[in-house]
Amino acid sequence: MPERPAGQLTGPVRIVGAGLLGASIGLALRARGLDVQLEDLNPDNLRTASGLGAGVPVTGDEPEPQLVVVAVPPDHLGDVIVAALEAHPAAVVTDVGSVKSGPLATVASHVAADRYCGSHPMAGTQHSGPLTATPTLFEGRPWAITPHTSTSGAARGLVEELVALTGAMPLAFDPDDHDRAVARTSHVPHLMSALVAGRLAEAPEGHLSLSGPGVRDVTRVAGTDPGMWLQIVPANAPAILELLGQIRSDLDLLEAAIRSDDREALEGVLANGVAGTRAIPGKHGGPVRPMASVFVHVPDHPGELARLFVDVGEAGVNVEDVRIDHDPARAGGQVELVVEVARVEVLVAALEARGWAVHQ
Repeated sequence: MPERPAGQLTGPVRIVGAGLLGASIGLALRARGLDVQLEDLNPDNLRTASGLGAGVPVTGDEPEPQLVVVAVPPDHLGDVIVAALEAHPAAVVTDVGSVKSGPLATVASHVAADRYCGSHPMAGTQHSGPLTATPTLFEGRPWAITPHTSTSGAARGLVEELVALTGAMPLAFDPDDHDRAVARTSHVPHLMSALVAGRLAEAPEGHLSLSGPGVRDVTRVAGTDPGMWLQIVPANAPAILELLGQIRSDLDLLEAAIRSDDREALEGVLANGVAGTRAIPGKHGGPVRPMASVFVHVPDHPGELARLFVDVGEAGVNVEDVRIDHDPARAGGQVELVVEVARVEVLVAALEARGWAVHQ
């Protein structure tokens, strides 16, 4: 087992909830040499997570944890956090829920609230169970740390070390500000995606045959299991409703511009969208760099995609993003390679020289 740098977090960590996030945290901590204890009301999750090596199921004979990580669904966070504070009077307690103000309202008046420091890793997949857990899930990903006014320095420090041990990037937020931030960057975009996707459900079949990468990009997140969102959305209702009100005003402006053929107003709406995309931080939180797309037709034969990536690597061009879309006009697919603008000509020339059909 690899040695772990000395730090505050030396005792056992108990994870309550062995789903994707809980099991991934357990795997990451076990890889750094920590003892991890697992609890879950779902025996299948507990069996799977422990079988993967994420921790050891709690039996009642374990030493007291130094840190408790609550990774349960949003509706139960507050009660489980309080239960952990009371069951483990010397432990720091954090949670990984996507909404912070609701659990804090339950915990804030508790006599041990100083031992609670909320947190939220911005990582995950469309899956919720432990089968897809990985110790690298959080590497390079933002992880919000949300201390409240009573949080002790020791509690905050322990949660900061937890984040560091998983390889995530710690970001400090006030709990209410965190909820406004995730409403803007996650919750409302998901709802907008669901609305657009919902217009496809009853579309004539002929219309959907024209589906391309644009509609897939906009609707991708709408395909996730709605179960968790039925808890997340009500938990963050104030922040979500505030943003929906602003979007409703934007829709009114857009509709009026279209009805009156007001090109200047329409351009303003579209330009505002461009400005928003440019405001999204670049890779590793750095500045946004100019990017462009190179489209490559890939024949529908085994090994062709692998050959493309080998040729891209030999061209010495770093690909920032990849998207694959079926090409309805030909037997194959269209691969979109997103690269820095300055490297586009190099990539295009290298791929054409290797026989690929390329366009920009």
